[in-house]
Amino acid sequence: MAPVKRKGKFVAAHRKGARNGSNVQNRFATQRVLEADDNNLNGDAEDASHSSERDSEDESIIEEDGEAASKLNVYNALLQSLQQNVQNVEPQRKKRKLDQSKIAKAPSPKIEEPNGVDHNPLLEDEINASDDRIDAATAVDWNLDEEEDSSDPFEIHLGLHNEQDLSDRIQAINRRDWRVQKHESATGRIISSIPGPTTNTDAFHPRSQITNPKALKLKRRLIAPAQSILPDFDKLQREVIPYIFNYSDLLFAGRTVQNVASLRSMACLHALNHVFKTRDRVLKNNAKLAKTDEGDELELRDQGFTRPKVLFLLETRQACAKMVEVIMGLCEPEQQENKKRFQDTYIDKEEKFADDRPEDFRELFEGNADNDFRLGLKFTRKTVRYFSPFYTSDMILASPLGLRRIVDNEDPKKKEHDFLSSIEIIVVDQAEAMLQQNWEHVEFVFSNLNLQPREAHGCDFSRVRNWYLDGRATHLRQTIIFSAYNTPDLNNLFNTYMVNIAGKVKMQPEYDGSYLSINVPLKQTFSRIDAASPGTDPDTRFKYFSTAIVTSLTRHLPPADPTTGGAGILIFIPSYLDFVRVRNYFSNSSATQNISFASVSEYSSTAEVQRARARFLDGRHAVLLYTERAHHFRRYRIRGVKKVVFYGLPDNPVFYREIVEGFLSQTMAEGRADAADVGSRVVFSKWDALKLERIVGSKRVSSLLKEKEGDTFDFVS
Repeated sequence: MAPVKRKGKFVAAHRKGARNGSNVQNRFATQRVLEADDNNLNGDAEDASHSSERDSEDESIIEEDGEAASKLNVYNALLQSLQQNVQNVEPQRKKRKLDQSKIAKAPSPKIEEPNGVDHNPLLEDEINASDDRIDAATAVDWNLDEEEDSSDPFEIHLGLHNEQDLSDRIQAINRRDWRVQKHESATGRIISSIPGPTTNTDAFHPRSQITNPKALKLKRRLIAPAQSILPDFDKLQREVIPYIFNYSDLLFAGRTVQNVASLRSMACLHALNHVFKTRDRVLKNNAKLAKTDEGDELELRDQGFTRPKVLFLLETRQACAKMVEVIMGLCEPEQQENKKRFQDTYIDKEEKFADDRPEDFRELFEGNADNDFRLGLKFTRKTVRYFSPFYTSDMILASPLGLRRIVDNEDPKKKEHDFLSSIEIIVVDQAEAMLQQNWEHVEFVFSNLNLQPREAHGCDFSRVRNWYLDGRATHLRQTIIFSAYNTPDLNNLFNTYMVNIAGKVKMQPEYDGSYLSINVPLKQTFSRIDAASPGTDPDTRFKYFSTAIVTSLTRHLPPADPTTGGAGILIFIPSYLDFVRVRNYFSNSSATQNISFASVSEYSSTAEVQRARARFLDGRHAVLLYTERAHHFRRYRIRGVKKVVFYGLPDNPVFYREIVEGFLSQTMAEGRADAADVGSRVVFSKWDALKLERIVGSKRVSSLLKEKEGDTFDFVS
């Protein structure tokens, strides 16, 4: 390091430093001579005389630099103390018990980030690393004295497996060899599938009813909070809980605003129970290894490649906040680090919508409806840390879009999916809302689960479970999906990615039919088309629409009237691709050149929507094209509708009732049309079976799909 000049004393200081250095070397040499003389008391007298002579020569130097020598001693002492501090930078081995009062008072690190902006969850930090050491040091406080229960589903599903039995089940899954059984329950139909050659599927259905949390294999610290929040299980929970806590895959297609609280509580309780048991097992085995002698070999397989074990896929930040609220109510932490930041960026208490909006709409879009987020949660003995880096998190809560923005990268070498390699439970809530977004994001997340990691990330491979090392983790992962209804996309996810050796269950209710809830006296006509395959369905549907439907619409188009408006024909189109095709047809076809039309889609601006609705109401536009996603996101109450044509049925049966009853009844209430002048017409094929069942009811759907005497059906409400 270059010396620093201080007020003209640079030369003198430099010279004195050189003399001091020489003096130190002389004293060091003299000391070596004295030590040698002690070992040889009969040494040569001439050498002694020469040594004395040399000492007398140095005496004047020592006297001259006496002051410098004393300063040098102080300086050397300071250097020694600093060197000791450097050597002590490495953390000392901690004792079993720490002064928790001192740990609790340690200030949390300040994170300088703007509200609403998530940090990079893949970055590590020193705070999280130190927490792991504290967890290990305080292992005795984690209820590690609880005995392992061989009947615990956690032990049965994730413990040691018979290698032959595990291989047989996985081979059966790969062959799509499932034993399927259907039966009715109080909540609807249950379809269960078990891999393997066994034909005894009755064992898969728990006959004993679990009525309260006492009957579950819960961690001790969760029992009291669970009994406080869920003292007794309701009818739905008694049906669903056995499958969830037995680690079976579940597709529940009956989620409603009324039962969502029950579903959240079950999912969060199971996730916390799994995280605590996993973490406690690791800490207990750490203690065993610490007591093991160096020569002893102890094989403990208790981990995955990375720490995150539970993934929640949620649609909005508000849904994430509600899930976190349930989690905190169950685990009851003494401290919640970064809670203020979480509340600022995830919770919005402003009421955005009036009470006349549908309850499912308000439940989805009320609060913070941002769908680009990801959050890591880390659980220590008494603390929960929000925004923990993914590789030190126990749970990850994210939207499909937010997670994909972290995982996906155009460069294959830079793709980051290692933190998803050891997910053992994934919970998908409000899947029906994700279907209205880009469903490809959901499929992308599932395709990146339980892949072999590219880097070690500090993994102790001697502790990794064998089925992780063998690439079989996807067959032991539990998938739980909550949706308001079932769709072909969800069925595809069920068949492709839900490949659990513990089996899988599909639960959906019996439907009375949403058309029965329409209280307006009108005729509802259902017309069936014959499409040979799902691939040919769009062309078959368009051909029928352009030849049969458009011809009947244009035959008697009434002129616009200032009082009653125009024809008032609303064409509801579920698919945006079909919407573009129909819009182009109305723009370019000679058959529709005399029909004025407007369109409202999810991509229409506010000005475009207002203009289209106004001109449709006063009759300047006879036809209005309207997409399902536009209704999903906006829930417009369109006036002036007299006829409704469903180019295809909506996935959400609530939409059918809102459009048929809501729009047409408003027109009659305003005196723009009589009951005889209003009505609806639906185009469907056998590939719309799931949608049709929710509209006409479970008992009638079969006759509409299989009736051979005719393809048109009229219902009068």
